[in-house]
This record gives sequence, C-alpha cells and structure tokens, in this order.
Amino acid sequence: MIKSITRILFASIISIAAIFLGCDAPSQPHVEADVRTLPWDTVLTKARGTNVRLMMWQGDPNINAYMNDYVKTELEKRFGVNLIIASGQGSQVVSTLMAEQQAGAQKSDLDLMWINGETYFQLREIEALFGPFTESLPNSKYIDYQNPFIARDFQQPTGGFECPWGNVQLCLIYNSNVITDPPLTAEALATWIKANPGRFTIGTDFTGMTFLKSLMINLAGNPHVLDGPFDEAVYKENTARLWAYLNDIKPYLWREGKTFPNAVAPMHQLFSQGELYFTMSNNDGEVENKISTGTLPEHSRAYVLDGGTIQNSHYMGIPALSQNKAGAMVVLNFLISPEAQYRKALPEVWGDGTVLDMNRLAPSMQLEFAKLDIREHVPGRVLLNQKALEEPAAEYMIRLYEDFRTQIVEKQ
Repeated sequence: MIKSITRILFASIISIAAIFLGCDAPSQPHVEADVRTLPWDTVLTKARGTNVRLMMWQGDPNINAYMNDYVKTELEKRFGVNLIIASGQGSQVVSTLMAEQQAGAQKSDLDLMWINGETYFQLREIEALFGPFTESLPNSKYIDYQNPFIARDFQQPTGGFECPWGNVQLCLIYNSNVITDPPLTAEALATWIKANPGRFTIGTDFTGMTFLKSLMINLAGNPHVLDGPFDEAVYKENTARLWAYLNDIKPYLWREGKTFPNAVAPMHQLFSQGELYFTMSNNDGEVENKISTGTLPEHSRAYVLDGGTIQNSHYMGIPALSQNKAGAMVVLNFLISPEAQYRKALPEVWGDGTVLDMNRLAPSMQLEFAKLDIREHVPGRVLLNQKALEEPAAEYMIRLYEDFRTQIVEKQ
C-alpha cells in the first residue's frame, strides 16, 4: 500500500500547492506544539486573522453546503478564522504529507484533514499527525469517549491524535414500491439477488468495502470474528467465504457483474431511475437527507441486516507540520460544539450522527437531539445501535480494496 502511495507523492503535493496558490499566509507566526498548554483565550487570539487549510472529501453537495454556508461563515464571524477547503481524501492526504516529509519541509500546506480508518493508520505509521491535542479543546468535554465506536478508529485507540466529528452506520436502501419485505440475512439477500437479476450492485469505494466487511462478519455468524489486530489466517478464512458468496451472485448483479460503480452517487442515480432496486449508504441518516433534497425518491427506505452492519466514526486530524495549529484547534472546537453537531445532524442539512454524550448536554439540547431519532424512512439510532458491528483493523480494509478487484471485479 505504501509503495502505491509513493508513486503519486509529488503529483499530489504539486496539486495541493496549486490549490492554495495565491492564498495569503497566516498572519500569525508559526505556532509551536505547546499550543496545547496555552489558555484557550490565548489560542483564540493566535487564531484570529489566520487561514486554516482543510483537506476533505467533497463528493456530497449537502456536506459541502454545511461546510461552506454554515461552518466557514460562522468561523469567520465568531473567531476571525478563514477556512480554506481543498478536495482530497485517503491516499491523497497520506501522499501529500509523505511528500512534505521527504522534501524536508518545515511547514505543511495543510492544517486539517478529514480522516478515519486506514488513513489514520497510515498517518500514525509515518508519524505525520500532531497530538495528543483533543483534551485541550474545551468542547471535548461533551464527546462520548465511553462509546467504543467513537474512542476506537478501526480498532485503534484515537489517543488524542484525531478528533471525533461524526458517527454513522452502514445501511441498505431499498425501493419500498417493489420490495415489501427486504432480505434480512446474507443468505436471504443472495436469494433475492438471484430472483431479481440486475437490480443490485456493490461499489468499489469506501462504502462498498464497508458493506463487504459487514457481509464477512454476517457470513461468519460471529460479530467479533474480526476483532483485534489484523490476522492473516482470519482474513484468508473469512474472505474465502466472502469471495465464494460474491462469485455465486456475480452473474445476477447489475450488468451481470461485468462492471461496478466507483461511488455511491452513481448508485443513488441508478436507484432513483428505477434501474436498481437497492443502493446503500455508509450514513444511516443519508436516506432522510437525500429524500428531503430530492436526490432519492420518497419510496426509499433504509435498514440493516439482522446480523448487523459496520458502525464507525469519522474524525479530523492536524498535521504535525501544520503552520497554524491554533487555528486548526479553534475550527475543531467549533465543529464539536453542541450547536454545530446538532445542525449537522438535521436531516435536511446532512443527517450525520453526533459524537456527543447526550448526558453531558443541557436538557433543552438533549430534547432537540432526541427529536432527531424519530425518523420516517430508517429506524432510529437507538434501534440501529443494537445491530452495530465495530470496524475491524485497518489492514482488513486496505487488503479488501485490492482483493475485491482481483477476486471479483476483474475475474472472468
């Protein structure tokens, strides 16, 4: 994986430099690592008038609107911080920071990154993350660190090197006009796919791989089969079962399994057009969000398999070489505030699950969050939590990307 990353190192760093070309440098001088020990009022003063450069996935217009229309505006108005957002995720983040390290850079072109899972694993491996810093954020007192789905990222303790931002669970989305009783087990799903050829597919992206991990665990019949550090023998045993399952249903998938979508957006489009009867989302709240904005039809319904689906959290990290750690921390402190978390959770805004512990919030805010759990097109989080599977170690995800391609996608 690391070798594949290095092939795009310098292309990535040139691209990032081009994105930010012409942006004014932060007006404050470089902030040393001891920013974590400064009084918060001093951190706010250091951040005011500076730029914070964030790299994040920008593949969803609702998420982009939340960041640009709300977060960016509020940061400038309240704290005098200018948030500059560039598109990039996963290997792009890792390759950018690796390139800076190899070039001997003293300062990074990034101050924040939206990360989780295998990206977090790789960044810790190359010691590219600043931390621990989360305890220095005043609003960290609200985060539900007793929840293992928040405190651990792909079995890895976050250790203060990444800040929890949102929590989601994989859901299958189906057309309730033609499906009255959706299949509840992996075996029932295979039977349905064979009886309805061309109406189901799997993406080759993060969501698709999360679905495959959920399937692997369901097929094993043991929700803890992938717990703990990566184990080669465990991987081979469970993927052998997974490849057999997928090769069995492959001829009955969309376009006879000869091609696979590379993202959920085209799957949503095929679903909305009636070509697919199923799509999926890594965010259990997305079905409500996409119906409210007209992206998905009203007859869309979401659910999870009886054997459970993966639930995970996503995070924000600060590069070790960030020029503006004070500004990055001010941004993060706002992102985990009850106000910003609540707005993000609204179905019409994003529908992203919160990382906050409800018991630590004011009663009025607890009530507002509780109202959000009454959902029309998907069960509430309280019910979904009963069927939540923890993410396995990052190496499982890294291996699945390549092996799904060779064992299924390109296999004749």
